[in-house]
Amino acid sequence: SGTNAHTIIEQAPMAEPSAVAPVEVTSPAVPLVLSGKTEAALRAQAERLLTLVADGAEPSLTDIGFSLATTRAALEHRAAVVGADHDRIAEGLRALASGALAPGVALGRADTGQVGFLFSGQGSQRVGMGRELYDAFPVFAAAYDEVCAHLDRHLDRPLREVAFGERGHDDGADLNRTTFTQPALFAHEVAVHRLLESWGVRPDYLAGHSVGEIAAAHVAGALSLEDAATLVTARAALMQALPADGAMVAVQATEDEV
Repeated sequence: SGTNAHTIIEQAPMAEPSAVAPVEVTSPAVPLVLSGKTEAALRAQAERLLTLVADGAEPSLTDIGFSLATTRAALEHRAAVVGADHDRIAEGLRALASGALAPGVALGRADTGQVGFLFSGQGSQRVGMGRELYDAFPVFAAAYDEVCAHLDRHLDRPLREVAFGERGHDDGADLNRTTFTQPALFAHEVAVHRLLESWGVRPDYLAGHSVGEIAAAHVAGALSLEDAATLVTARAALMQALPADGAMVAVQATEDEV
């Protein structure tokens, strides 16, 4: 139309960068998760990743692990390589790439089925169980302390000392007494569940064997922590009161046969 319009566009003011606090990672080991459409593709992925990890300390294993877990497709064939330093991770990646077995390397295939947690019963205890998890993961430590606070009301000495082997309990004598065995297993199992839960691992089904049934009932919401702690310690005390020279037998039979 013969009319001229002139627009002058200037650069926008530069925004001041906001300060970002560094993230503290306290895990003693880092998992690198990989996947591929075929097993061959999975091993090729490990070989490509090896060139990055074997170069040295940069980028950090935490950065690599985070990126692999959050920015890559999750395909059918999967593997996890776990290690605390570049050398251990590189060793695992070499094994995975070549098809060999190695510590810290797990292989599997994706399953679209549901997830179930089974809480074990008496006999799975050991001195120091959960101690390294307690030191490494605040979520585990907080859950463990909360459970022990309820259990300790019914015990004659702090459960954590017995379970972790502290203050003269390193021989396992007290931990192997039913009075402490069952509360220790309950505390450990609940804290492990809370840790997995904090990572987004949620079960579709919960089951337990022996004292593990009480842990399953609690995390399912059927028993409050206070009630579960009372039940666990009362059950353990009653079983401890039985004669030491008794015996137990498991019979697979119908009710009429028994």
